[in-house]
Amino acid sequence: MKKLIFILIITSIAVINAAAQQNAAEVTFNFARQSGSASNQFAVWIENSQGQFVKTLYATRWTANGGWSRRPTSIPVWVKQSGLSEVPHEMIDTVSGATPRTGVLTYVWDGTDIRGASVPAGDYVLIIEGNLRWENMVYCRAPFRLGQGVSSARVNVEYTGEAAAERSMIGGISVRVLR
Repeated sequence: MKKLIFILIITSIAVINAAAQQNAAEVTFNFARQSGSASNQFAVWIENSQGQFVKTLYATRWTANGGWSRRPTSIPVWVKQSGLSEVPHEMIDTVSGATPRTGVLTYVWDGTDIRGASVPAGDYVLIIEGNLRWENMVYCRAPFRLGQGVSSARVNVEYTGEAAAERSMIGGISVRVLR
């Protein structure tokens, strides 16, 4: 009986470790939903070190489902980098969702590109772009190296526009590299 319990514990640890190794990076941040229109839109994605789009982790549904064509100031960098106008609707549905409620959000990158192929070790950038209010934006970049073990990435945050009150929409950003 003791031998069986020991084997089950070792197997469980191996399964948990294998699952953790599949994920490449995760981002966690505080999201404070804003009142009013022309806000609360954001996207989280990965680019390689040459600035080429790799994969979207999340985008708010309104923009992803065509809101960008009605309001071109809605997360325009992500719209351009992702090639959104050329992406099949089915692929958009897999990464978009309703605007979340206020709280702590976490998005995980599995280390694959938009086609589902594993990417090689190397330098990548996790990006968050958000509309604070109309053309007032927050743009966050966290360069990291994949393939050198667990680490944290430094996040650079830039704001544009005059919406000081809405700057709390996205904050407390933490990026962890998991492999």
